[in-house]
Amino acid sequence: MDMVDPTVFRLAIFVLAIFVGYYVVWSVTPALHTPLMAVTNAISSVIIVGALIAAGPEDFSLAKVFGFVAITLASVNIFGGFLVTQRMLSMYKKKQK
Repeated sequence: MDMVDPTVFRLAIFVLAIFVGYYVVWSVTPALHTPLMAVTNAISSVIIVGALIAAGPEDFSLAKVFGFVAITLASVNIFGGFLVTQRMLSMYKKKQK
């Protein structure tokens, strides 16, 4: 029995995750987009924890560079996501006279 190359296996999982994510996000009604954004922000915070672990070793390596890039991009995603969520929630507030 031949074993599947781990790279091909991981690539297949990645492609399936793209399709599942696409159909999950586009099938959500507009009223649920705000909670969906909040969950996305929570996922990005988990990415920050992993990136901090990757950037943590004392020696300078490629993992440290990728960890720093991941921290930067996830931070932008988190703060931008919170701004978008706050703006979406403000659309539902009643206007004051």
